[in-house]
Amino acid sequence: MGEAGYGIDPQVVQRIATEIQEVHALGVEIALVVGGGNIFRGIRASAIGMDRASADYMGMLATVMNALALQDALEKRGVYTRVVSAIEMREVAEPFIRRRAIRHLEKGRIVIFAAGIGQPFFTTDTAAAMRALEIQADVIMKATRVGGIYTADPRKDATAVKIDQLGYMRVLQEELGVMDASAISLCKDNRLPILVFDMTVHGNIQRAVLGEPVGSIVKPEDQLR
Repeated sequence: MGEAGYGIDPQVVQRIATEIQEVHALGVEIALVVGGGNIFRGIRASAIGMDRASADYMGMLATVMNALALQDALEKRGVYTRVVSAIEMREVAEPFIRRRAIRHLEKGRIVIFAAGIGQPFFTTDTAAAMRALEIQADVIMKATRVGGIYTADPRKDATAVKIDQLGYMRVLQEELGVMDASAISLCKDNRLPILVFDMTVHGNIQRAVLGEPVGSIVKPEDQLR
């Protein structure tokens, strides 16, 4: 949504698409999981009285809108892209079929997973963890507006200290807000690394893919230095 209070900022979509295109050109297989908070937040609507399940389904539909906007921007750059939705809507997206999604990646297409996992009470974080495991991804790269994981929110606390690497248990025990507990636990059980980085800095996606020190990484405790 850029600097606006809600909605889709075309300039932001174009910038993200450009960065993804640059990384795709390196031959990297890329799957994206998009949220819908810029359009509708189910948990916020639930807090003011809306039925949680209905609110979550509305949030899932918002993610499809974001996915279609990103698909349009990528395909205008000549990058073949497939939107895969956990809620069936064949006119605009493919239904999620694990083997088909993997095949798209093998053929060099970018896959955008939308509509979470198709069930209420699960966050986009959990959807990202589940889809990453299903397609056997090497890493989850969580794009945020801050430079990594901090001891507190650096936008609110000037004393917050950045943590370059940490284990899953520390994230859970200190409630560092990297992803929700269900997503962290899924990654922990399957030893799937999580890289948290600032997506507002141009080139950060490519730097992360190339192994440059960007953001913060959560990984198994026995791999910490």
